[in-house]
Amino acid sequence: MTALIEARGLTRRYPVAKQSLFERRRWTTALEDADLTVAEGEAVGIIGESGSGKSTLVRLLLALDRPTSGTIAFDGRRVDAAASARSLHWLRRETGIVFQDPYSSLDPRMSVGRIVGEPLWALGIDAADSAARRARVRDVLEDVGLEPDMANRYPHEFSGGQRQRIALARAIVHRPRVLVGDEPLSALDVTVRAQILELLRELRRRDGLTLLMVSHDIGVVQNLCDAVVVMKDGRIVEQGATQRVLEDPQEDYTKRLLASIPVIDA
Repeated sequence: MTALIEARGLTRRYPVAKQSLFERRRWTTALEDADLTVAEGEAVGIIGESGSGKSTLVRLLLALDRPTSGTIAFDGRRVDAAASARSLHWLRRETGIVFQDPYSSLDPRMSVGRIVGEPLWALGIDAADSAARRARVRDVLEDVGLEPDMANRYPHEFSGGQRQRIALARAIVHRPRVLVGDEPLSALDVTVRAQILELLRELRRRDGLTLLMVSHDIGVVQNLCDAVVVMKDGRIVEQGATQRVLEDPQEDYTKRLLASIPVIDA
């Protein structure tokens, strides 16, 4: 498979606030020397405990933050996070993201139609054809299992699962090649989680989406992802095919992480 995303030597350090005028500048490392390759059409899960660097990694890959050092390429094109917002439109066009909390990521003052259609407006897609934009919003709402006439309603009128479907619709309305989920299922109950998981499978099957899934839920990664990346203290400690890593982990940390999963005896 063709490499779509390539990251080499990614490092991100943040300055620590000084406690006094005479204190020397100190830094904290959120990500250290990370290498990652994601093939087109692949689904990759990123797992690890809180603070392991998972979200930092995906923010750098999406140019939502700037690495201290290292390089990122998307389909062979260098990603410069220091570039202007307009010059990064090409990357925004190729990517979409769904966050953990569907309610806080949706503007309560905007209708669902405006929320879902916002990427089309921001990226200048169908700029001269408002009817085409409205049609695209209706189509994508149907794609995620919602009624087209829900476009006229507001986020507070929906359940948590429906709001996450709205967030997903917004993430794919511009037909990206890569969909990133930053703990997109953790706030949902088991039944709704299964429904969204099946929806992601269908979208991947139908549209050939490349998926990057940050999750604490190893079961989600096992069921959805072809490959898994294990992170600890800002470093990638193990990566490989999902079945191999989960059934035969090579690193002590991966073994401890998998052993910590609660098991209900039959």
